[in-house]
Amino acid sequence: MEKHGVVPDVIPAAPKAVLKVSYPSGVVVNEGNELTPTQVKDVPTVSWTADSGALYTLCMTDPDAPSRKEPTYREWHHWLVGNIPGNDVAKGETLSAYVGSGPPEGTGLHRYVFLLYKQNGQLTFTEPRLTNTSADNRGCFSIQKFAEKYKLELVAGNLYQAQWDDYVPLLYKQLGA
Repeated sequence: MEKHGVVPDVIPAAPKAVLKVSYPSGVVVNEGNELTPTQVKDVPTVSWTADSGALYTLCMTDPDAPSRKEPTYREWHHWLVGNIPGNDVAKGETLSAYVGSGPPEGTGLHRYVFLLYKQNGQLTFTEPRLTNTSADNRGCFSIQKFAEKYKLELVAGNLYQAQWDDYVPLLYKQLGA
């Protein structure tokens, strides 16, 4: 996380554990490897060693929107799920439905950061619920401020990098752009 500048751009310190993230396309997230938007268009499987009876929050965020040089919309969050029992993401409360990578053409590599937080118990989230058919309310997010608001403890993370490919215009159409 330090090597790719996620610390301090997104979080103040790196988590101790690495999240396992794999996509239906067959690719695996590996601490900053480069993947394509086509490879990561579908919801991934995320796994970790969960504490018995614990609840978790999972986030995927892009600190490089619209580009790493000019991150005007830092962070643009792609996925946010809370109240995850153990490591069963499907049983969590989806706050923001998954949206794959969509870096604008010519903006170079973007970092896509997965962060997992342990909760102190069941939470009632006040954020609007976001679908995967709109980009509204996704930009200018801060997972750090969100974590502070809900007193979340960072426990694991991972990241990949991606740049524009010809899937991106299809994603923009899905988002109504």
